[in-house]
Amino acid sequence: MGSSVILAANSAGLQILPKSFGPEKEAGNTVEVFGNEIKIHGPSERESVLASLYDEYPSMIVVDYTVPDLVNDNADLYCRVGVPFVMGTTGGDRDILYKTVDASKVYAVISPQMGKQVVAFLAAMEIMAEQFPGAFSGYSLHVKESHQAGKLDTSGTAKAVISCFKKLGVSFDDQIEMIRDPKEQVELVGVPEEYLSGHAFHLYYLSSPDKTVSFEFQHNVCGRSIYAEGTVDAVLFLAKKIQSKADKRIYNMIDVLREGNMR
Repeated sequence: MGSSVILAANSAGLQILPKSFGPEKEAGNTVEVFGNEIKIHGPSERESVLASLYDEYPSMIVVDYTVPDLVNDNADLYCRVGVPFVMGTTGGDRDILYKTVDASKVYAVISPQMGKQVVAFLAAMEIMAEQFPGAFSGYSLHVKESHQAGKLDTSGTAKAVISCFKKLGVSFDDQIEMIRDPKEQVELVGVPEEYLSGHAFHLYYLSSPDKTVSFEFQHNVCGRSIYAEGTVDAVLFLAKKIQSKADKRIYNMIDVLREGNMR
């Protein structure tokens, strides 16, 4: 995701600051990403490096794509330094996350799903759930999701869609079928081999109590460009909110969509 966001940010004319954070064993390493030399700093340097960078570049916005276990720790860091951020990482304790950011008054876009078109689908699901509660009462739901093997947690997008289906009256046992084995992904799900290292396939299958009626909702993403482009839109959106000194500080991708200024 880091590389994909850098590529999208370069295309949008954004300045890439050549710093990133990683585990201690990678500290001091430099990686080249699309012509950008990025120096990696370890955990012990994070706060001092980030604070120094923010002093030098006060319009800086951090982009966070890490792992679930680091969500709250990273948010704590950004809030201590006071730097605005866009977080596309899923997982962590979301209640604590929002409380931390709210208390700090830091500007942030926080969304487990950064793909604009997928977010629009989620928004449509929310509208349907609000306007037609119970419309699928009695129906059962089976959910299957496939992501690259490195994705450790369950899809946040799947959880959001399931929440809408529950409001529509659907019965669900909270058992999501997670597929992470590459062989199954190719043979059972139909993931192209070249995208085994980066994809997001979701299938929601609804069936009536007597099994005579069924519905299928499916959204499949190959690669990461859809998330990277959405991330850049979120950065540009947040920069405008900071510049205008907006009262609201915490946003999500639906707020970005509603603004209507996407590229």
